[in-house]
Amino acid sequence: MRDLPVRMARWSAGHPWRAIAGWFLFVVVCLGVGISVGGHPATTEDFRIGEAGRAEAMAAEGGLQQKPVEQILITAKPGTGRLDTAAANAAARDAAGRMARLPEVESVSRPIGSADGTAVRVEVTMRGAELDGDKHVATLVAATARVQAAHPGLRVEETGGPSVSKGVDDLRDRDLSRTEMIALPVTLVTLLVVFGSVSLAVVPMLLALSSIAAAVGLSMLASHVFPDAGVGTNVILLIGMAVGVDYTLFYLKREREERARSGGRLPAAAVVELAAATSGRAVVVSGLAVAVSSATLYLADDVIFSSIATGAIVVTVVAVLSSLTVLPALLAKLGQWAENRRERRIRRGRPVRGTRSESGGRLTRALLRPTGRHPGVTLAVGVLAMLALAAPLLGMKLTDMGRETHPRSIPAMRGYDRLNAAFPDLKAMHQVVVKADPSRRTQVAGALRDLSRRAKHDPRMSGTSELRTSPDGRISLLELPVPHYVSDSAAVASLKTVRHDYVPATVGKLPGAKVAVTGDVARYADYPEHQKQKLPLIIASLLLVTFAMTVWAFRSVVLGVVGVLLNLLSAGAALGLLVLTFQGTWAEGLLGFTSTGTIGSRVPLFLFVILFGLSMDYQVFVISRIREARLAGASTRTAVLDGIGRSAGVVTSAAFVMVTVFASFIPLHIIEMKQMGFALAVAVLLDAFVIRVVILPALMLLLGERTWWPSRPGRTAASAPEPAKVG
Repeated sequence: MRDLPVRMARWSAGHPWRAIAGWFLFVVVCLGVGISVGGHPATTEDFRIGEAGRAEAMAAEGGLQQKPVEQILITAKPGTGRLDTAAANAAARDAAGRMARLPEVESVSRPIGSADGTAVRVEVTMRGAELDGDKHVATLVAATARVQAAHPGLRVEETGGPSVSKGVDDLRDRDLSRTEMIALPVTLVTLLVVFGSVSLAVVPMLLALSSIAAAVGLSMLASHVFPDAGVGTNVILLIGMAVGVDYTLFYLKREREERARSGGRLPAAAVVELAAATSGRAVVVSGLAVAVSSATLYLADDVIFSSIATGAIVVTVVAVLSSLTVLPALLAKLGQWAENRRERRIRRGRPVRGTRSESGGRLTRALLRPTGRHPGVTLAVGVLAMLALAAPLLGMKLTDMGRETHPRSIPAMRGYDRLNAAFPDLKAMHQVVVKADPSRRTQVAGALRDLSRRAKHDPRMSGTSELRTSPDGRISLLELPVPHYVSDSAAVASLKTVRHDYVPATVGKLPGAKVAVTGDVARYADYPEHQKQKLPLIIASLLLVTFAMTVWAFRSVVLGVVGVLLNLLSAGAALGLLVLTFQGTWAEGLLGFTSTGTIGSRVPLFLFVILFGLSMDYQVFVISRIREARLAGASTRTAVLDGIGRSAGVVTSAAFVMVTVFASFIPLHIIEMKQMGFALAVAVLLDAFVIRVVILPALMLLLGERTWWPSRPGRTAASAPEPAKVG
């Protein structure tokens, strides 16, 4: 009773109003400082990966880096027949004139007609870095709207990287707002059912939301070390609601159980201390596990995963801090009010309702009955079922989600389709970048023209290539149009041909020249390849962290191995179901998506890391109850069945909250976020209801006393340390 969680709970319960005021002051300060300092968004340089990244760095060195480009497309209105070329050219000149006067615009092309005469376009190059285009594109879109109003007989629209990016961001923001409108009420209703009290149901919600607010402010500060790729806030919302509610739920349920066990004889502060000594410690271990597991994402050497790791770590640490500081104060005040109500009812001669003890529900006892009688059979059936669910994982295809996968509810994407239909050469491009001594400028140009001639006869590439050279003659860049979307096999095959055949046969022969290939297709292809190279290191680190945390928490090597295997089993089953659902077409209408036949390259790694961390919540809580019973003198068999039964209610409630939060991401329009929400929701369901209630107890029953090796808790039940002392 002298470790850190108990000491903090003792002070908080003894000074409740100070603790409550201090917490909300902390939240306000974090948010205020974060807003005043501001965040540091990732730049174009932060996203460079692989050979494509090296080529982009060389191009930027010569001032030839990619610029944000918008296309003003003019076509005939539906039902009006063929395009009036004269009217379209007039509208194009009007658009060009308006765009040229905008301070956000660097240059404007002349009107360009399509080969089939169905469209005219104007290419608008914006000032600034490629990633900054979406911040200033609204002015261009407004100008395009004025051109449309001035030429009502034509269809005038704008598309391009910046407008598509802004449309995706706006759609994601609207989707997330709807997600919050769904997740918050469902979570509140769940907590009302669990506790049967409005005050107790509001506490987890209040602490989760305040933890999210504080984490948002702290993440702005952290972004100056780990730049924010635009996903940090989303991760904070996703993880913050899940762990914030879960940690509070673990603590609250244990406080109620201890109050029921004491029969009202212990004061509220003492009950809170007992809860801190058990569930409070479990929360600390769980939080550390989530934070350390999330930190393995830094090994990906990718700004997006660094942002995910930072958001997950910050919000988890803040959620743990709230459970150690302000939660005991709130519980002490609520407990005191409950005691006062009880005394008033006694004085008035009214019956006093007892607090229900947590001893496991009928469903849990029903599930545990066959496990207790036939653990071997139960284990075999459970493992085989999970392996069957994981089987589709063998056919998983990872790709980066190209621009063409974005929803057509975005206006710029509808224009994107019409632009590519009229000008197929704009679908993608290869960029061959060469860095050489300025004295070799002529040789480099000749070799690149040779490469261009070879590509011109390649049916997978077409159009007019463009050669540009930096003012100092050191950097040269050749653009090769590709009339295929980046995800098409022809585009990917053409990239391999350029890199492995055309480049070695031309500029690759120049002595002392550095050559790299980038472009839309290269970016698309290099990112998943980069993830595949990093995946073994991250998975190995994750397994090692999970093993070490479990051994540290329970002083058992066997439980460390068990934790790793069970987490692999649940993650594999969740990924298998993900592949089965999203690589096929059978669930398109059910879940509202168009299958690409692939899985987003970020999804498996995100799922593995986050799931391994969150699984420790249930692992720590369940095994803590089992070890607690074993330390009290019960046999391992009795401890397992009793611990699972007592913890099943809170695990089920916590899992339902997590599943609600994660499943609320499934209706999102962005397919990668939809896949992440689905995978996490399925993984939590399997982990809570199959792994922790069926497979784990069956395995521990079969292992018996070997479960605790090398420690022997039964021999020193009176003096053995509780799991994972902190402080």
